[in-house]
Amino acid sequence: MVRAPAAAAAEVLLDTHLVLWAALQPERLPARAARLIGARSSAVAFSVASLWEVTIKSSMGRPDFTVDAAELRRWLLVEGFTELGILPAHVLRVAVLPWHHRDPFDRLLVAQAEVEGMLLWTADAGLKAYGTMVRPVAARGSPAGGTASPGASAST
Repeated sequence: MVRAPAAAAAEVLLDTHLVLWAALQPERLPARAARLIGARSSAVAFSVASLWEVTIKSSMGRPDFTVDAAELRRWLLVEGFTELGILPAHVLRVAVLPWHHRDPFDRLLVAQAEVEGMLLWTADAGLKAYGTMVRPVAARGSPAGGTASPGASAST
């Protein structure tokens, strides 16, 4: 198994929704997620795949998606998040994942978490079908177990 050196100490990988909530709408984070993220330990990682998703959706001109990926990345690194790059082992794992979910960014995040032995915290309850390493996290104020939406400025 190949491990990205920058993520070696990380235990939790955040999906794009949670990355955006942490940066733009921290009040949406559930208490447990807010505590872990607020600890500024190396236990929390974000994926380059999330930056890729932000870049693509922003460049498409989506009016509900006006996040600058470079600024987002800078903020995440300054705040102590660990950056997880995309490795060949991650890409190859996507090829053998069951088709529980069709979104290519989410599938890559699942593959990264599996390869790296991390938990994937996600706002998308539909990813739970991938197993116990996927932990659905509902936004504060949203129904438990439902897919949470990050709001107007950070919708994925």
